[in-house]
Amino acid sequence: MSRTRRSSSPAARRGVTSSGVARPAGGAARAITRTLSDDPLGGTVRRTVLPSGLRVLTEAIPAMRSVSFGIWVAVGSRDETGPQAGAAHFLEHLLFKGTNKRSALEISSEIEAVGGETNAFTTKEYTCYYARVLDEDLPLAIDVMCDLVADSVLAAPDVETERGVILEEIAMHDDEPGDEVHDLFARAVYGDHPLGRLISGTEETVTPMTRRQIQSFYRRRYTAPQIVIAAAGNLDHAAVVKLVRQALRGTPLDTDPATPAPHRPTTPAVRTKPAATLVEPKETEQAHIILGCPGIDRVDERRFALGVLNNVLGGGMSSRLFQEIREQRGLAYSVYSYASQYADSGLFAVYAGCAPGKVDEVLDLTRAELQRVAATGITEAELARGKGMSKGSFVLGLEDTGSRMSRLAKGELLYGNLMPVDELLARVDAVTLDDVNGLAAELLARPMSLAVVGPFDESAFAAR
Repeated sequence: MSRTRRSSSPAARRGVTSSGVARPAGGAARAITRTLSDDPLGGTVRRTVLPSGLRVLTEAIPAMRSVSFGIWVAVGSRDETGPQAGAAHFLEHLLFKGTNKRSALEISSEIEAVGGETNAFTTKEYTCYYARVLDEDLPLAIDVMCDLVADSVLAAPDVETERGVILEEIAMHDDEPGDEVHDLFARAVYGDHPLGRLISGTEETVTPMTRRQIQSFYRRRYTAPQIVIAAAGNLDHAAVVKLVRQALRGTPLDTDPATPAPHRPTTPAVRTKPAATLVEPKETEQAHIILGCPGIDRVDERRFALGVLNNVLGGGMSSRLFQEIREQRGLAYSVYSYASQYADSGLFAVYAGCAPGKVDEVLDLTRAELQRVAATGITEAELARGKGMSKGSFVLGLEDTGSRMSRLAKGELLYGNLMPVDELLARVDAVTLDDVNGLAAELLARPMSLAVVGPFDESAFAAR
C-alpha cells in the first residue's frame, strides 16, 4: 500500500491535479477551461483539460475559412528500447490502416471528399497526426482523426504490408546522403542513446518487430494524459471540445488517468559521447559534412541568444558562413548552421555540401569562423540583424492555421505553457551583445564532432 503525502500547494488544496483537472471533494473529475490569451496578432486561445487528462487547445481566427486540427502524442523514438527502435514510427503508419469503424480507404476518402488533407510525422520526442479542412468540415476531421488515434485495429496483414513500406522508406533514406549525414551526426554525439538512433529504426529492428510488440507500445504509450489536441482557424472552442469528447467516448482515451501527465518524460536520461568523427563511405558526386557539438536544451533561458547567434553564423544568405564559403569562395552550394533542442539536451551544427576535393578547405574555414566568433564575438550590427531575423521568421511563420495549431500543441506538450507572441518578441529584443558573445565563447569552444558522407574512408579524417 502506498503512502499519501499531504500537499501544501494551492492547487492541491483546491482539489486540482497537476494536469489541470478539478476533482471536487467526494465527486467525479470535471473539465476545466481557461482563456490563455487574446493575441492581437491572432485570435482567442483557450485550453480545456478533460477528466481523462487529455488537453484541448484552440485558437479562434474568424477571418480564416479553414481549420487545422492535430493530435499530438508525447511519444517519439527516444521512448523506445533498443529492440523497439522504430516502433513509434511503425505505429504512425499503422494507425491510418483502419479502425473498428473505418477502413484505410474510408479514412483517406472521407477527408479527401471534402478537399481536406491528412498526414502524420514522428520525431524523437513526439508524434503528430493532423488534418486541414474547410471550417464547415471540422466535425468530420475531428471524428476521423480521433477515431484513428484512439481505436486503431492494427490488423496482422496491415502490419506486414506497412513493414514492407517502412523498409522501402529506410532504403530510400539511405539513398539521400544529404539526409543521412544528419543522422550520422546525431550518432556521433549521442552514440547508442535513443537520441542517436534513426527515428524509422533500421532493417534489423523493423524486420522482426511483431504485432504484439507494436500493440503493447500503442496501449502503454498512447494514454490520455500524454495527448494534446490542438486546432486553429475559424472555430468555436466549446464546440471543438464537445466534438472531441463525443469522438473519444467509449475508447481507451476516455478514462480517468492513473497519474497526471508530465510535460515531457526525459527518460532515459540523455548522455553524450566525447567528440567523435564518423564517416559513411559512399560513391557520391558531392560530399556532405556536419561539424558541431552538444548544444542547450529547449528550456534553457539562453535559447533566444542561441537563435540570434545561429542567424549570424549560418542562418541566411547574409550569414558569416554563407558569405565566406559560398559567396566569396564558391566552395559549396549549400551551407548553413542549425540548432536542435530536446527536453534535456541539444545540438549545434554546421552543414555543408561540396565537392569531395574541397572538404578540407570547407572544414578549415568553418572551424576558423567558429573559433573567431568564440574568441571575439559578433558585432552590434550583426546582433540587430540576427534579432530581426528571429522575430521576422517567427511572425511570418504564423501566417497559416497549420503553424498556429503547431504552436499551440508544442507550447503545451513541450513547455507546459503558451508564451504570447508579444512576450516572445520581447524576449528576443532583450537579448544583449554580452548574452550572445558569452554563449558563443562557451558553446563554440566545445569539442566538435564530425560526420561525413561521401567517397572517403575514416582514415582520411583520422587527424582531423
